[in-house]
Amino acid sequence: MSKIAIKPVLINQGVTVSISGQDVTVNGPKGTLSFHVPNGIKAEVVDGQIIVTQSKKNDKGTRALFGLTRSLLLNLVKGVSEGFESKLELTGVGFRAQAAGDTLTLSLGFSHPVVVKGVAGITFSVAENIITVSGIDKALVGNTAANVRAIRPPEPYKGKGIKYVGEHIRRKVGKAAKAVAGVGAGAK
Repeated sequence: MSKIAIKPVLINQGVTVSISGQDVTVNGPKGTLSFHVPNGIKAEVVDGQIIVTQSKKNDKGTRALFGLTRSLLLNLVKGVSEGFESKLELTGVGFRAQAAGDTLTLSLGFSHPVVVKGVAGITFSVAENIITVSGIDKALVGNTAANVRAIRPPEPYKGKGIKYVGEHIRRKVGKAAKAVAGVGAGAK
């Protein structure tokens, strides 16, 4: 049995959860999200908590979805009350970003500026080469941040590109350092 799935999901202040059949709708101060619970799994609201249970205890098909369903419901409750954000860092000379509403304009050393249109529910903000992608849907925020990072991923020699804040880039030694190390090794 999943240790994560048996924990109840606490419903925050100002958040309402309505369940009709297999559809769960969560309303909060930041917006509304919905989720379709898979067959064989049941979600119910009891005393300000969402309880997730399996229809059959040892069914292999629902056992795999048991903890996932609970985690997704927790993300819905957290998203409509607090929201999610992902931070990206620009590293490189002349690399700039400008945000205007749901549009992000990037100058990344290409011959043209790259314009990224945000999906509904996603907002961009930029402060000192830190791009913040925010929204209420965790999967959508993460996917949008990954798409922005994929435009110019960090390269391993100088570390230039777009990376997540706190991400460690494994650096490689350049040709000049290898040549110097190779000459000294052959002289012995």
